Amino acid sequence: MICAVFSVHAADITANSAQLTASDDGYDLSANFTVTLNPRLEDAVNKGVVLYFAADFELTRSRWYWFDEKVVRLSKLFQLSYHALTRQYRLSSGALHQSFASLDEALRVLARMRHWQVIEKGEIRADETYQAGVRLRLDPSQMPKTFQVSALSNRDWTQSSEWLLWNFSPSGAVSPGAGGDQ
Repeated sequence: MICAVFSVHAADITANSAQLTASDDGYDLSANFTVTLNPRLEDAVNKGVVLYFAADFELTRSRWYWFDEKVVRLSKLFQLSYHALTRQYRLSSGALHQSFASLDEALRVLARMRHWQVIEKGEIRADETYQAGVRLRLDPSQMPKTFQVSALSNRDWTQSSEWLLWNFSPSGAVSPGAGGDQ
């Protein structure tokens, strides 16, 4: 199991740690973030605006003769909303939905990503070393057009963590400078 154990902070989303774990079908990503909404975003979600967050994963392979090869590039979309009738926050990803009594509870679950299959069996070679990266960001492109225009000129609508990068080798070896082995 290869793990990156350091923090990268930007805006109100922090990437804390990530790891790729072998599974029957390939490799699963587990990552931890810290997500804090600024007052403008918190007010928007409490007034019924759906916030969209995207978790991005990339796996690249260095090539000395050309640009690095993007082996895997995936995004997973999350929707955070508030339902006034039930007084609950709802976090959705695809067909999965969870309801929470408080915004803090919903943000804690959003910040704790588990068992996301990001690499399929046979997609990578065991004798290669790759650079893996993950980030979490607010995705205003999924929001209504009025909010997209506001996001262009207002930093409150463009929160994103920095990329958390680490070296990954399917054989289990970690290259120098990687986050660590746990």
